[in-house]
Formats: sequence, structure tokens, C-alpha cells
Amino acid sequence: MKDTTSKEKMLKKIRKALLEKRDNPYPNLEDAPVYEPYDDYLEVMFAEQLGLVAGKFVFCEDEIQFIENLLSLADEKGWRKIYCWEPPLQELLSHFEFPFYSTETDFMQAEVGITLCESLIARNGSILLSNGNAAGRRLSIYPPHHIVVAFTSQLVPDLKDALKQLKARYSTSIPSMVSVVTGPSRTADIEKTLVLGAHGPKELIVFLLEG
Repeated sequence: MKDTTSKEKMLKKIRKALLEKRDNPYPNLEDAPVYEPYDDYLEVMFAEQLGLVAGKFVFCEDEIQFIENLLSLADEKGWRKIYCWEPPLQELLSHFEFPFYSTETDFMQAEVGITLCESLIARNGSILLSNGNAAGRRLSIYPPHHIVVAFTSQLVPDLKDALKQLKARYSTSIPSMVSVVTGPSRTADIEKTLVLGAHGPKELIVFLLEG
């Protein structure tokens, strides 16, 4: 009679273990928090994490401060072709007579796309976007500079909270495109050198307003 191999011994133990009924040692694992609780302000965490992935963060106390910062930025960068397709943002920019393109005229030469978002995810400085609004799929992707306008009420700790917020907003009509953006587009495929703007915007700026 030949000796039992190590492989056969291992398989025998596995079969025996599968036949034995045992209670789940971690019954609440799926509901347990993944991260340690965070007691500081979510905007602080988001700003820190966004900076770590090469994004830029600007906090604005009100709409006037937002427009002032946007004007200074556009003047500094020399932007002329700024596109905004979402009615709430168009109304805000028009109220302060800030120039922008509201149609697709000369879109191939677009320099900046200004959009809203679904949520800001503080844990990793990410932005949840969808095509559930007038900005569609392209405005956050094609122009080399992407500006996101968000409000403190849209800040959530983690991705699961952002998805809950999305489901609550759209119910059964979830948008066909939902994406998580973490910093500017990047790649290190070529000689392991990090390049920003490889497959999308090379600059991401988040303006956070109270509200």
C-alpha cells in the first residue's frame, strides 16, 4: 500500500472541513466599517486627499467669492473658451456676467469645462460624476481643464455613501454613465514617467461652496 501524499492529506482535510457545519465567525463583516471613524471636517479631509492626487481645491464662502476666484484664475491662465452646459451653473455665471459658451460652438477648441457633480468623496479626494445632467459625458473629459462646482451638502465620507446619495436622488432611473474621478488624468506607461492629461483633463480644480 503506497503512502498518502501531502496533496492527498491536504485534500482530505479540506473535504472534512467542508462537511463540518460551523457558525460564521464574522457574521457582521459586511456591515462593519472599513476605516477608522473620522472626527474632523469632511472638507478638510477632501482637500488634503485631493491635493495628494494633484487636484486643486478652492473653498468659497459664497457665490461672489466663487466668481472672484474664477475670474482671477481665468485671467491668470488666459482662458477664453470656457464651456458650461448645466442651467443652474449658467444662471449663476450669467448673473455675474461671466463669459462662457453655452452651446457646442467650437467645442474642439474648448479650454475649460465647468460642471456640477453628484458627490465629493472625502476619503480619497474623489468626485462622483454622472451623465444625469446637461453636462453629459463629454464636458468633464474633453477640455484640458476641468472645473467642478460642488456644495458642502454633497460631501460624503466614502464611496458607499456617494452611491447611496446617487440612488436616493435618481431612485430607479440611475444614469447610464457614473464615474469616479480621482485627480487629473494620468499615465506612467512610457518609461515609468508620470504624465498628467494623458487620457483626459490635465488639471482638475474643485470649487466648494457653502450650501
